[in-house]
Amino acid sequence: MMAENNVEMRESDRPPLSNARLGILVLLGAETMLFSGLIGTFLVFRVGNVTWPPPSHIGIELPRAVTGINTVLLLLSGYTMFQARRAIQKDNLKQLRNWLLLTGGLGLLFLGVQGSEWVQLIRNGLTLQSGVYGGIFYVLIGCHAVHVLSAVIWLFIVLGMAMAGRFSAARYTGVDTCTIYWIFVVALWPILYILVYLS
Repeated sequence: MMAENNVEMRESDRPPLSNARLGILVLLGAETMLFSGLIGTFLVFRVGNVTWPPPSHIGIELPRAVTGINTVLLLLSGYTMFQARRAIQKDNLKQLRNWLLLTGGLGLLFLGVQGSEWVQLIRNGLTLQSGVYGGIFYVLIGCHAVHVLSAVIWLFIVLGMAMAGRFSAARYTGVDTCTIYWIFVVALWPILYILVYLS
């Protein structure tokens, strides 16, 4: 009987899943389905072609090395975002702001490098209209870039709230949900890099 009461007390001590966290988990479920569909489409075309890229695109090289370095930058931003969350859990607002600013800078740098790569690829003839290879490349990688941009905008909103002193160790839902989304976007990229750039 006492053991049952202890179990009940331990379960009641656990904080309920907040609406914000539930909302972000539902969003990530939808995002996972979206990217699963896009990756599945890529794999169908990739496996269905004997030569990849198709003969019409031979000579167009994807920037593997630069994108590899860019991948490291994005992975590093996952670490800095995690540190931002740890900072607010310790009620350190200054460190929270610094880590958020660094994370946002890394996100913008990732997008800037990716944008410059796209300009070069378009000059070399790889466009959205240049067949299946170009189309699937820009849709898949572009969809991820839009998600990174959304994450950066969200992060700077959270940074503004942090500067206004809206967070504390007891109240940091905005930082928490932004961190969850940011980590999702970061974790997704190496999969896309391996599939699209290295396969």
